Amino acid sequence: MSLLRLGLFLFFSRQGHSFSDLISSFVLGIRFDLRYVGILCALLLITGSLPFLNPFRKPAGRKWTIFLIALSGFLILFFYSVDFAHYSYLSQRLNASVLNYLADANISANMVWQTYPVLRILLLLIIGTWLVAKGAKYLYKRIGRGQDPVLKTSGRAGWWVGTFLLLALAIFGRVGQFPLRWSDAFSLGNDYKASLSLNPFQSFFSSLKFRHIAYDEARVKQALPELAPYFGFHQVASGQPGSDPLAAAVRRDIPVLPGVTARMPNVVVVICESFSGYKSSMWGNPLNTTPFFNSMCQQGLFFDHCFTPSYGTARGVWAVITGIPDVAIPTSTSSRNPAAVDQHTIISDFQGYDKFYFLGGSTSWANIRGLLTNNIEGLKIYEQENFKSPKVDVWGISDKNLFLEANGILSREDKPFFAVIQTADNHRPYTIPDEDKQAFHSISVSQDSLQKCGFGSNEEMNAFRYTDFGYRSFIEAASKEKYFDNTIFLFVGDHGIPGDAGKMFPKAWTDMFLTAEHVPLLIYAPKLIAPRRVTKTCSQVDVLPTLAGLCHIPYKNTALGRDLLDSARYSNDKELAFIYNPDQESISVVHNGYVYRLLQKTGKEQMASVLNNDPVPDSVMNGPVKKELRQLTEGVFETAKYMILRNKKDTAIASSAR
Repeated sequence: MSLLRLGLFLFFSRQGHSFSDLISSFVLGIRFDLRYVGILCALLLITGSLPFLNPFRKPAGRKWTIFLIALSGFLILFFYSVDFAHYSYLSQRLNASVLNYLADANISANMVWQTYPVLRILLLLIIGTWLVAKGAKYLYKRIGRGQDPVLKTSGRAGWWVGTFLLLALAIFGRVGQFPLRWSDAFSLGNDYKASLSLNPFQSFFSSLKFRHIAYDEARVKQALPELAPYFGFHQVASGQPGSDPLAAAVRRDIPVLPGVTARMPNVVVVICESFSGYKSSMWGNPLNTTPFFNSMCQQGLFFDHCFTPSYGTARGVWAVITGIPDVAIPTSTSSRNPAAVDQHTIISDFQGYDKFYFLGGSTSWANIRGLLTNNIEGLKIYEQENFKSPKVDVWGISDKNLFLEANGILSREDKPFFAVIQTADNHRPYTIPDEDKQAFHSISVSQDSLQKCGFGSNEEMNAFRYTDFGYRSFIEAASKEKYFDNTIFLFVGDHGIPGDAGKMFPKAWTDMFLTAEHVPLLIYAPKLIAPRRVTKTCSQVDVLPTLAGLCHIPYKNTALGRDLLDSARYSNDKELAFIYNPDQESISVVHNGYVYRLLQKTGKEQMASVLNNDPVPDSVMNGPVKKELRQLTEGVFETAKYMILRNKKDTAIASSAR
């Protein structure tokens, strides 16, 4: 497998890299290869341990072992043959999307026959498999001539367990909480280095569950004119041969407005774990769980009708970083899809900024590291192993210590910076660190009070209160640093929590599961931005365009986010939030005081008011309003699917196409 990786380097474009530049790719590649070698060896170990399949004592065991090794040789040669052909055609390692060609098997077979030396490849497979089988038989005979060691049962068990653990380490890929993943290849910071380090087994099986993800180009073209008044899309042009007219239509180059003085304030984005609106103080929860954050909202620019495009932390981080709702398959997320790892993010348009990402645990979780390092040049990631604070639970160090350590690092910066801090404590197992139990006092209330206020237990409620303790610790520490006065802090929930909002919100918020996506969005910069509470429907995807507008920087927008403060481009009557529920397989949009939901499996439509409990008038339910909401909902969904696969950071669009 290492020789075949060397062959990929020698026989295809090296993109200007020398061998010495790629040592890290080859080393990481060996770790990926060891995984599949380990799987084969573990299978041989387990089956060979069965008395009737012992390869040196039973003829059936000998035949099985040699067959398994020969089959493995065939699979390696077959996968690499297809992989090399795939790479020569698309400059991408083999992935499971090739299975989609089976839908038009006859056409695909003719294309392969006319394009590749099929007979020579088949001959290579036959000869290669024969050589592997021949080699296995030779090794079998050589080993069989040796003396069969006589071991006690305990000795045999010890060797067996030790061997199995060694193979398990090879398969897992590292010593740590998370296994070696395909996204580790993209932490090398270069697409070619990542491709070289992977092998076709890793890239194929990592993408297998995503093979049916696709977009309907005709439906996207139909949707863009309908979405244009909301997102500022351009007319779909025919473009030049080989160009992508859809990419030209969705790309908006946003300049700095004339007469506006450029400035470079620092930016800190805090992605808040499970920061559900109805559980917090900003909407009058009787338990007053977040009094400090509530005071910040009164001093900042607070958007009280913000929704996340979906439920789940990985989907929330994806939406913030890319500006695209994560409408991947219900059972997984786009961050786990190798075909979607290449994404443009507006963070890259913050030129002249040092960039940081702080997480108390590991960015191996949900393959977030690949999304970040592959798309944000010069990003400095700080995670559990980089901090002095002790790990408190499965999610790493405490949020309070994460904030304080991040503050210490940022306080030493002498350049403008863009930092993301992702919290995790407001999550099972709801750990309150021992070191904070004197400063933070847990409380206990009755089960009846908990249920009326949206909580299932005192542990959950106190974990929610502890997040507020972390925000206070952070802001109090940051306010003592010189960077504070010139910094824009943005806080947004990664998602809400489904539950009964009681009388705090209209019934639709509970019945239509809006509690799972409703979160606070706060822009806090006391020295830079006047306080205001804004009641406009907005989304998590709007975070980066709004920050770019506040910082007066030009940027390229190729996603669905909008600058919430740019009234010249986006009028108030075009505000909306799209929601995808992967569990129910439903898509929704909140717009002009209504929520519209379409159940994708059944086609059933639902509508309700988000302002009160009044029934939806017939003129709305059966008129042009509902028709518009359906078009918006389906249009955003189809466009998001397109963007997930086509929002490339290196997409070049000719000025004439624009």
